[in-house]
Amino acid sequence: MSVQELAMRLPRVEKLRLMEALWDDLSQEAAEVESPTWHETVLKETAARVASGEELALDWDTAKRHLRRL
Repeated sequence: MSVQELAMRLPRVEKLRLMEALWDDLSQEAAEVESPTWHETVLKETAARVASGEELALDWDTAKRHLRRL
């Protein structure tokens, strides 16, 4: 049985603990992960739209409410 299959059989609380442990482990090595070149371009384009007023920045709670309505 694969690790993924085993993880899918875990109770919800254990899945959350596993997810947190994986995230903690991966985030410690974040500096080793190189962002793709297109990512910088997209970030600059978004920043330019926000600076020009063409796009609004939303706080996280507002963004979540908006996404949940979609």
